[in-house]
Amino acid sequence: MSTDTTRSRDSEEATDEETLKRIVDRTPTRLGVGRAGPRPRTDTLLEFRADHGLARDAVLSRVSESFVSELGLVSLRSRAADMDQYLARPDRGRELEAASLERLHEDCKHAPEVQLIVSDGLSSSAVEANVPDLLPALEDGLADHEIDVGTPVFVHFGRVDVMDAVGEELEAECCVILIGERPGLRSAESLSAYLVYGPERGTPTARKSVISNIHDRGLPPVEAGAELVDLIREMIEHEASGIDLREDDREFIEQ
Repeated sequence: MSTDTTRSRDSEEATDEETLKRIVDRTPTRLGVGRAGPRPRTDTLLEFRADHGLARDAVLSRVSESFVSELGLVSLRSRAADMDQYLARPDRGRELEAASLERLHEDCKHAPEVQLIVSDGLSSSAVEANVPDLLPALEDGLADHEIDVGTPVFVHFGRVDVMDAVGEELEAECCVILIGERPGLRSAESLSAYLVYGPERGTPTARKSVISNIHDRGLPPVEAGAELVDLIREMIEHEASGIDLREDDREFIEQ
């Protein structure tokens, strides 16, 4: 679980209070919080513990089936049986269990241009806070550009690379997975979107594109939907993602 740094420098002792205030206003990191002797002040410590509790809850709680149903997603599970196994065996989060593989082929459209996947990942809070606004914006934007979209799915206990397995099984042209990020101590609701062109098992991370920090205090979900549509269109045009897509862009600029 990620942490952030607490600076012991007290704002009351700052040699340039105005500059410190500008810095503090621009970041959620704990800056200028002061101290009581060698220790953090009581309010700082209590706030830290509260944020730590929210981060733990985001990891350990799960997205409900009712939530998945309300979004109209086909519910699937990875090979991780529970959260303990999910954390200890990342490989199990990259593949679907046998029953979910069967459901994937029975209930999902074959060979779409874009396959959309949602997964709780390391923060159910991120999914619940952002996907209800992000997913419709993404679907509407793709429809406006007449891009063929497959049947959206939800993968419980999914890792980023489960998109490779889903995309390969469905023979999708490209895949997008919306997944909860590892929570920090100031944001337990941050979502990431990973994209891959020509998904197949074992695709390296370098060949994947990502838009991260999606939440109300970062990149708002609706704006993220618009950015994802533009990126997907670029991927389809260049038939590439990740570092391959950037290389195509450089070649185009050089020409």
